Amino acid sequence: MSSVLMDKIAELIEPTIEQLGYELVRVQLFNSPEGGSSTLQIMAEAEDGTMTVEGCAKISREVSVIMDVEDPIDSEYVLEVSSPGLDRPLTRLKDFKNYAGYEVKVEMNKTVDNRKRYRGKLLGIEDELILMSVDGEQHKFSFADIQKAKLVMTDELMALATAKSS
Repeated sequence: MSSVLMDKIAELIEPTIEQLGYELVRVQLFNSPEGGSSTLQIMAEAEDGTMTVEGCAKISREVSVIMDVEDPIDSEYVLEVSSPGLDRPLTRLKDFKNYAGYEVKVEMNKTVDNRKRYRGKLLGIEDELILMSVDGEQHKFSFADIQKAKLVMTDELMALATAKSS
């Protein structure tokens, strides 16, 4: 789906999500492979990176009202509100700072050093550049050039999740 539509939906719902005490992580619309209803996925979290079932329900109720009134999607869809999960997407500059030290997969909008996909250790950020160690070499990527990025499930990431839930 168009990033313009996702940006418009984010603009519509982000103030309400923030009023509820959460941060918007990602908005994505998935088309059904069978041609049925699409799924509008809203990922959000509290400032400390947590999310509860009650929080998802609260956001879902409020976002449903906004979407019904504004009606930005011209087809049927199902609203899904969730936490970003353990192997979360990295969508904001602060995500790259907060998860420094963990393994990530990054896909670029354009070819950088003869490749578009990278997997390695996230080293953090410097200005608007994402620093990564890939195969022992340090790389710097412009945040604007990243198409998508996500954490990779590792023992270290599992240990972080265990520590957060304690």
